[in-house]
Amino acid sequence: MEAAPRIIVVMGPAGAGKTTVGIALANSLGWTFRDADEFHSAENIERMRRGIGLTDADRAPWLAAIRHALEDAVTHEQSLVLACSALKEEYRHSLIPTNDSASLRFVYLRADEKLLRERLEHRHGHYAGPELLASQLQTLEEPREALWIDAALPPSDIVVRIREAFAL
Repeated sequence: MEAAPRIIVVMGPAGAGKTTVGIALANSLGWTFRDADEFHSAENIERMRRGIGLTDADRAPWLAAIRHALEDAVTHEQSLVLACSALKEEYRHSLIPTNDSASLRFVYLRADEKLLRERLEHRHGHYAGPELLASQLQTLEEPREALWIDAALPPSDIVVRIREAFAL
């Protein structure tokens, strides 16, 4: 049996519920919560606000900053939940801390386009709107090595499933 993770990345496209689920999971575990949005440059945020999807080159410094934060958490023996789109396999691989690769697990909040669009159309105060959805879905490579959970479930049910799956 694998050891319980110390870092859980809640991933999926915009509108999947990563932040909502991530906060609820972190609170239920007494862990730190971080949102990958905190690591975006002002330029990237402005691009997304205008409905322009990011390129791999745009994402590279963002992913490096997140990985550094995860490695820092491992170094300081801090458990955390990260909400991060992590849309491509190479992005997910780039997030894995080199100082403890076994401590990280991915949870994929899977949702159909209709649910994602509906959520994004009703979301206020966030720069990632429905105009980014097509680019997010085009970029998405569904993960092979992740816990898949239906994003349409209530967040509390998702938290229970994650905790059960990882014996937390």
